[in-house]
Amino acid sequence: MSLAERWPLEDHHDLRTELLAAWDRDGYHDQLHLTEVLDRLDLLSEQAAAFDRTTAALAAWFHDAVYDGDADDEERSAQWAERALPTAYAEEVARLVRMTVHHRPADDDPAGCALSDADLAILAAPRERYDTYAAGVRADFAHVSDSDFRAGRAAVLADLAAAPHLFHTPAARELWEEPARANLARELEELGREPG
Repeated sequence: MSLAERWPLEDHHDLRTELLAAWDRDGYHDQLHLTEVLDRLDLLSEQAAAFDRTTAALAAWFHDAVYDGDADDEERSAQWAERALPTAYAEEVARLVRMTVHHRPADDDPAGCALSDADLAILAAPRERYDTYAAGVRADFAHVSDSDFRAGRAAVLADLAAAPHLFHTPAARELWEEPARANLARELEELGREPG
């Protein structure tokens, strides 16, 4: 199934086309990332995680729709969702997109927990895919110096690693917690080494 066929609404095809174009970029935050997040939402749903699939899928489509490596990327993505989506979805999708800034949904937020877990599941990828992801993130921030990127990336990863759990749903913890923690530890160690 093509990415276009995974659009969760029966209409708004012009919006889908705009989003596909927005995701058609180099770096990690590309159409492959969107596909993987949608795949993981499907997997979590199959594992009995209870959340509104349409809303979560729309939030996936919007969560990195604007991605320039700037601090307000998620906010601009959320605002796009608020402007473009039907009223029945706009506010909730925008809220979910904003949640992805820090990936700290409330325990009683099933769609937020599922989206956060699906977005962060890349941390549990096999080593080759993880390394490609990490290189893609560096490409996303090509405008940042190496030393600033290393410091910023290490801070983000250390903040994630300090949480009691990386994932919020039981299924995601079972599937991804252990390999994700191993990948985080390895990348943090590599970031702590002097380059060259």
